[in-house]
Amino acid sequence: MKSFATANWKGSGKEGSGTLSSKSKVLENTAYDYRSRFEDGTYTNPEELVAAAHAGCFSMKLSFVLGAAGFTPDSIDTKCTVTLENGTVTSSHLEVKATVPGIDAEKFAECATEAKDNCPISKLLSTEISLDAALA
Repeated sequence: MKSFATANWKGSGKEGSGTLSSKSKVLENTAYDYRSRFEDGTYTNPEELVAAAHAGCFSMKLSFVLGAAGFTPDSIDTKCTVTLENGTVTSSHLEVKATVPGIDAEKFAECATEAKDNCPISKLLSTEISLDAALA
C-alpha cells in the first residue's frame, strides 16, 4: 500500500503560505503558513500532522499488541505532542489512556512499550520518542 499527500507553497518562507492535500481528501487544500508553525497561527502545520499520524498509528498498533496478548480494549485514547525546536523535531511524546478489561497495569505498560517501539510511525521518526501509559 502506498499513501500520498501533496503540498503547494507560494512566496517566501516567512511571508508565504501553502496548502496540503491528501489522497483520501481528508486534507483538501488545507492551509498552512509560517505563523501556524512557529507562532500563534490558526492553520495546520507539518508537526501537527505528524502528531496525528503518530497517535493514530500507535493506538492501532497497541490494539494489535493487546489482541495478541489475549486482551480486547474497550477504548484507547492517545495524545501525541511533537516538539519543534530551532527548526528540528526533537521529540514525540505519547500519552495513552485505555480501558482494557482483565489487564493489569504491568502487562498494559509492557504492551504499550511494545507498541511505541514497533508502530510504523515510531520506526519512521528519527527522534526521541517517549511514552506515558495509563489505564482509565
